[in-house]
Amino acid sequence: MDLATFRAETRAWLEENCPQGARGVGPVHSGSRLIPVPHPDLDIWLERMAEKGWTTPTWPAEYGGAGLSTDQYLILLEEMRAVGARAPLSNRGTTMVGPTILEYGTEEQKRRLLPMIARGEGAWCQGYSEPGAGSDLASLRTTGVLDGDQYVINGHKIWTSDGDWCEWMFLIIRTNPDASKHEGISFFVMKMDQPGVTVKPIRMISGASPFCETFFDDAIADKRDMIGKPNEGWTVGKRLLQHERSGMEMLAAGATSSRRAAGIVDIARAYVPTTDAERIAEPATRDAVINQEMQTLALRLTQRRIAQESSDGRTPGPATSIMKIVSTEIEKDHAELTIQLMGTQGQGWEGAQFSEQEVAAHRRFLSSRAASIYSGSNEIQANIIAKRVLGLPD
Repeated sequence: MDLATFRAETRAWLEENCPQGARGVGPVHSGSRLIPVPHPDLDIWLERMAEKGWTTPTWPAEYGGAGLSTDQYLILLEEMRAVGARAPLSNRGTTMVGPTILEYGTEEQKRRLLPMIARGEGAWCQGYSEPGAGSDLASLRTTGVLDGDQYVINGHKIWTSDGDWCEWMFLIIRTNPDASKHEGISFFVMKMDQPGVTVKPIRMISGASPFCETFFDDAIADKRDMIGKPNEGWTVGKRLLQHERSGMEMLAAGATSSRRAAGIVDIARAYVPTTDAERIAEPATRDAVINQEMQTLALRLTQRRIAQESSDGRTPGPATSIMKIVSTEIEKDHAELTIQLMGTQGQGWEGAQFSEQEVAAHRRFLSSRAASIYSGSNEIQANIIAKRVLGLPD
């Protein structure tokens, strides 16, 4: 099918099938069955898009995708943006562990796990960081001991984002305690709903509890759910981080409503005095808003270029660390500029004198401070860029 025909058919299908409750700014389905879906249209939208293979449009059809080319994928995103359609699904299954299974999984694992991920049958959390093994991730001490067809897992993970409402976890554990630090590690997927797993939310300064501690006391992971070879999970785990840092999920989110409550220009129009020409009156504020918009657009265009250049559908290697640093700094700057534009209304924590948007902006500013730490701190990313991209000596 030529691209013009594909675009026309895609536009018509989206107009007919995207329900009103899945358009515009608003929540996106997480896939979790443990939390209420805020609008019934989100279930409808997920089901329809999964049936088309468009929750994971570039995956092969036999694994739950649609087998779209890169050009077709970008057209789909453009047409979704044009009708205001939100992403049908947003979780770590489609953006992180799914692409990793595509690359490292066996055929049996692909056919069993990937269609489930594409249909949004459960949300996923990440079991990487541990007390004493955050930036130095390879120092992890959670162990897995083979017992028949299962591994018995004991240990403690921390900063498990959304661990209290995810059905599945992908994690790395030490399966050979006698190997060197970066060896003897294996990569698994496992179910969270079992007696040996305990999750405790960590309350943050933002007032939310997105991070958790996860304790394993003789928890079980099936041998068949090891992704990659035994004791070679460090390679698999690093590859997953490249998918996380690539920002491709941000590109997909950008096809729909913004993940932010409102764009920076809309915030400026609502809170900042303007001239008769509807320009921001104060030059420094005007420059700050323009710069933020330009940086955001440049990031989106760069993500698009990466997608176009990755003709094999795979995430680039160490260069993804560049995307991670840039995107997190833009996120922090956006949150800070938002509350500056709101003035005293951007300092609200609760109370009738503050709108829901204003309270959310303040809390988002507080939570955004963590952006340069999670998924690998910006300092770690800079080291990766220096060594793996620029080839500088240690």
